[in-house]
Amino acid sequence: MITRDFAVFSELVRDTPADFGPATARAAFLVAPDGFRLAEQSAQDNVYMADAARFDAARASAQHRDLQRAFSAVLPTVCFAGNPDTPDAVFPNNVFGTTPGRYVVGRMRHEVRQREAARSDIRGFFRDVLGYRELDLSSQAHACELTGALVIDRARGLGYCGLSERCDEVGARLMHEAFGLRATLLFDLAPGEYHTNVVLAVLAGRAAVVCPKGFADPAMAQGIAGLYAPHAVMCTPEEHAAFVGNCIALSTDTVWMSAGAGRALTGAHRQVLQDAGFRVEAVELDAIEAAGGSLRCCVGEIF
Repeated sequence: MITRDFAVFSELVRDTPADFGPATARAAFLVAPDGFRLAEQSAQDNVYMADAARFDAARASAQHRDLQRAFSAVLPTVCFAGNPDTPDAVFPNNVFGTTPGRYVVGRMRHEVRQREAARSDIRGFFRDVLGYRELDLSSQAHACELTGALVIDRARGLGYCGLSERCDEVGARLMHEAFGLRATLLFDLAPGEYHTNVVLAVLAGRAAVVCPKGFADPAMAQGIAGLYAPHAVMCTPEEHAAFVGNCIALSTDTVWMSAGAGRALTGAHRQVLQDAGFRVEAVELDAIEAAGGSLRCCVGEIF
């Protein structure tokens, strides 16, 4: 089922067991910020991006290595080389996604990001090393920027897809089918928002972090939060701006976010996550965040 009707979606969710698959990934992959710089095409619809003067390639590279080192203490984490011709490749989850035994290649809106989908090394890793089947959406006409646009509750097989210039309704349906989801809820993002995973996170199927200002209809944000109550964080504008919503659970007991997000996270909201069984781990990523994304954007999940 794929629907815009929250009442219909919520009725299904009430009876949906957490037996769809593993709630968190078994491994992760990253792409190094080699040639890190402002991608002018992406800046057209990403209000979070800094101006060119704030891009510090050396600092971004060092922070990215720290990120891989931190993740590697929790799960296997591989890192592919970057390419100066694809400055946004540091955010690979928009281009490559997985389900058990299958990998999906997304269709990016901007040409500078469409180049990433052609990488033979990443495709070869999934196809030849892991033995995954390919589902390639990159050559069709509809933008579908995978787990940037589509936040997935992996435990129950539920999708939350925010529509913007980075994903239209046809693209949403293609992703729903590609990931084999039970149900996907469609909604419009607020003007100026480009990806759902900046304003919504579902953590190991049992908690949610929601940024109401990122939704065109605040009632939709409230409704989604209610599906995970009492383990739902409703972000303040300050938390939203600091990328608190761009967090991820890579194990059943840990939530990862940038250090900037961690500093913005209120004590009350940290307690909500603790009550849900999560400790918060943070990595300094201010240089990466100049490119308009944060920690979750850097993570390609391998299921």
